[in-house]
Amino acid sequence: MSEPSPILTVEQAPAVHQLKVLTINTHKGFTALNRRFILPELREAVRATGADLVFLQEVLGTHQRHARRHRNWPVTPHYEFLADSMWPQFAYGRNAVYPDGDHGNALMSKFPISQYVNLDVSIGVVEQRGLLHCVLDVPGPRQVHAICVHLGLREVHRRQQLALLCRLVESLPADEPVIVAGDFNDWRQTASAVLAEQGMHEVFTSEFGEPAKSFPARWPLLRLDRIYVRNATSHAPVALSTRPWSHLSDHAPLAVEIHL
Repeated sequence: MSEPSPILTVEQAPAVHQLKVLTINTHKGFTALNRRFILPELREAVRATGADLVFLQEVLGTHQRHARRHRNWPVTPHYEFLADSMWPQFAYGRNAVYPDGDHGNALMSKFPISQYVNLDVSIGVVEQRGLLHCVLDVPGPRQVHAICVHLGLREVHRRQQLALLCRLVESLPADEPVIVAGDFNDWRQTASAVLAEQGMHEVFTSEFGEPAKSFPARWPLLRLDRIYVRNATSHAPVALSTRPWSHLSDHAPLAVEIHL
């Protein structure tokens, strides 16, 4: 009987050169217009992608009223239920808190999250927004920075939030890969020019000349969701707007392969 193979540390593991990335606004686990609770179906669809990193927006931590109304409501926070055994590492940034519970951004990762911080970028008191910044110990010479984004609905707020995002990106080591993904609500398409000043490019724009249409999921018209990278290249970006995705959220997820 052979001895078990030793467990490798991140430093000893072979370098990873490719990451599969997925970003999705989960709509708090409900279909568009909140007609049906579909989080279990969403989990199966997300698992089937085989993504290494999953950026989640509008994901619930708790919601007592919904938990009482739906028999299949998970006992764990939604991001933990989605992570299950496939993504052993996850981080949650709570943005909005209300009497029944809370929601925010989350990152699920197959690689260790060595540290994370949720930056409050709320402007005023009507919309609570955040930037969830995670540092990932991906095997290789450098750490990878993942920033999950959900910006405001008002243009004046988004301009200020983009400035805060640029300040965060500018503070990161100049030679380390950065992935910024999420719901930018950028229907006027102004974010790319701002982030280009920090050396970031949008993966669909690089491939097709413009961001992907992602909202509403069943008949995508608006280009609200984005994936930006720095110190990395992007390959084969795709908007998942067909079934089952078109019935699992009000936003179509975006997927791409990132080469480090």
